[in-house]
Amino acid sequence: MNILVFDIETIPDIASGRRLYGLDGLSDKDTAEAMFKIRRQETDNASDFLRLHLHKVAAISVVLATRDNVSVWSLGAPESPESELVQRFFDGIEKYTPTLVSWNGRGFDLPVLHYRSLLHGIQAPRYWETGDEDQGFRWNNYINRFHQRHTDLMDVLAGYEFRGAAPLDDIAAMLGFPGKMGMSGGKVWERYLAGDIEAIRNYCETDVLNTYLVYLRYLLISGRNSEQGYKQACDQLKQVLTDEDKPHLAAFLEAWESAE
Repeated sequence: MNILVFDIETIPDIASGRRLYGLDGLSDKDTAEAMFKIRRQETDNASDFLRLHLHKVAAISVVLATRDNVSVWSLGAPESPESELVQRFFDGIEKYTPTLVSWNGRGFDLPVLHYRSLLHGIQAPRYWETGDEDQGFRWNNYINRFHQRHTDLMDVLAGYEFRGAAPLDDIAAMLGFPGKMGMSGGKVWERYLAGDIEAIRNYCETDVLNTYLVYLRYLLISGRNSEQGYKQACDQLKQVLTDEDKPHLAAFLEAWESAE
């Protein structure tokens, strides 16, 4: 069975903001500020977090775990357009039909990807299948909340109770994993404006690694893996991070081993 753990990082959808709010003539930065201000007005200053259809994908990072291998990378290249990133994500589902794993993927990542695929006209029949063409998907598909083709760890561990939801950073740190490392989602737009796409992709990769490690612990407590199997999976990932020889992955490994 193939496991695809995924995470996305987003920026304001400037083009849609201009179209929806009549913001032509403003710079990208000023357009985003206007969008944030409108959102604050909508929420009585409670939040400037944009509605999900106004998020544009800046990075998608994944951990792919197969029977014999584990790998971590960001889809496309730093200069790839959003449409290519989203296309690659759904192409992977189309080709491998993996089990998807996320943290708040049902509440954020997947709805954003739905809207972006709608915008770009990206076809993904395997992802949207619910049993009309493949009976095996009638009782287990990506769309239904309680099916297993997508495991949203935040949702599952909270018992589908909103008040039980926790930040990934807290849970990762609680379990002795690195958690956030020098960056947060709130800084992505700032780094994007500075042209530092690579930093965004690196940050996204460390987030998806935290999610994968929490998933390994979830497999342990749910009886789907043994203590020995859990340790072997962790050791396998440590070896992968060592072999990759990338500074941000080496820093993640060092933080992980220091916390043990």
